[in-house]
Amino acid sequence: MGWQNIESSLSKVTGTNRVALIPFLTAGYPDPRATIEMVLGMETAGADVVELGIPFSDPLADGATIQYANSHALKAGMTFSGCLKICAELRNKGLKIPIVLMGYYNPLISYGIDRAVKDAASSGVDGFIVADLPAEEAGPIQELCQEYSMAWIPLLAPTSTDERIQLACSNARGFVYCVSLTGVTGARSALLGDVEGFVARVRNCTSLPLAVGFGISHRDQVADISRYADAAVVGSALLDTVIASGEADRVTRIQDFLFRLRGNAKCVSEEDHGTSLSRN
Repeated sequence: MGWQNIESSLSKVTGTNRVALIPFLTAGYPDPRATIEMVLGMETAGADVVELGIPFSDPLADGATIQYANSHALKAGMTFSGCLKICAELRNKGLKIPIVLMGYYNPLISYGIDRAVKDAASSGVDGFIVADLPAEEAGPIQELCQEYSMAWIPLLAPTSTDERIQLACSNARGFVYCVSLTGVTGARSALLGDVEGFVARVRNCTSLPLAVGFGISHRDQVADISRYADAAVVGSALLDTVIASGEADRVTRIQDFLFRLRGNAKCVSEEDHGTSLSRN
């Protein structure tokens, strides 16, 4: 487990004709049992890594969809400890793909940084993304992640200078998350700006796999990203599918959504897991 698990999973796509798929779900939305069922279903559908969002009351980088899921999960009693219980249960049920916890610094501080990283490692978590923690202030949690062989995954934006990109990448493990836009999360019909050029600047600073996220909602976007990045992260559009689904068809609908992103017309068997989108 840990950063090696993430890098091993994503290295399979680096330099090949494949691109990895990293779906995001808010832990505890619509409830913990559903989260577990959906993550297991996404692994079967070909997810290479899963991001689980730690619910937080003030998610400054997130748009309406993830804010809604956060609010629902918090009202139902989800906590950081509850997120770890979900991760541990996923491992108990045989989940093999890496788990990355994504969230904000406040819940980790409230839980205790040392305890948070230690307990996450023992619960089967492989890495952290902390959206509101700049590289200049990330030293303590980076050191803990290194101690427990966890991945520290930085977020970089198109506005990041080359100096800040270099600083963020210098202590990164697992992969580097390249935010495709200067705004909050949310499904969009097209990626704006020179995302390819931004990713190229990051590529000059690290040999780690590069993932592009924020605003991704359909197959054409993922196919475009596959030309220059190693992975695509999809969150709000996937959660929109969850919100529109009922309990009986929730897993099937999110699997179908992932199959469409991958360019598959129908479901594949567990034996087919690992097949990813072809680069164009």
